[in-house]
Amino acid sequence: MLRLGLTGGIASGKSAVAGMLREMGFNVLDADGLAHTLMEAGTPGYGAIVREFGAGATGADGRIDRKKLGAMVFADRGKLERLNGILHPRVEEEMVRQFREWEKGGVRDAVFVEAALLVEAGYQKNLDGLVVAWCRPEQQVERLLRRGLTEVEARRRIAAQMPAAERLQYATEKIDCSGSLEETRRQVGELAAKLRRRAAGSV
Repeated sequence: MLRLGLTGGIASGKSAVAGMLREMGFNVLDADGLAHTLMEAGTPGYGAIVREFGAGATGADGRIDRKKLGAMVFADRGKLERLNGILHPRVEEEMVRQFREWEKGGVRDAVFVEAALLVEAGYQKNLDGLVVAWCRPEQQVERLLRRGLTEVEARRRIAAQMPAAERLQYATEKIDCSGSLEETRRQVGELAAKLRRRAAGSV
């Protein structure tokens, strides 16, 4: 079973690529979604975040308010690093556990873990390769504006992540998401065919 990472900066097209891979029959673990689950009330992650960031990170219902927490950490790199220090080891543990489950279940195809901070978190040490989705920085800003962020918020979030050019240096495969969805799907289809040829033992 080939263990691959799928990463890309915020609003780079990574989630669209993940959706296409799922449609093509691949298992994809959403590590960012998993991190959100690990912040839910009653979990060790929740307790660690509240101890670190206080009531300012929670809403009136006592749950972690991701919007408030995001505003705190994306304005302060030290706080972002402390949050990542809480979440990344827990996400990695679950990622390795899921890989074991897939393998025990007889999966022989490529499997993916999708994570925005995959390289930054060091997850790639458990992987056989890395697929990087990317687009131009101005496109990231445009997409984030459409999601309701201000330009200042958008640029702050992009700046908090590894630059695309640096992330691409870690890539074993690259998906250019700067064009149409059809063009992105064509590239994902080519990657899928390549991985399945490899799984079948052909060139």
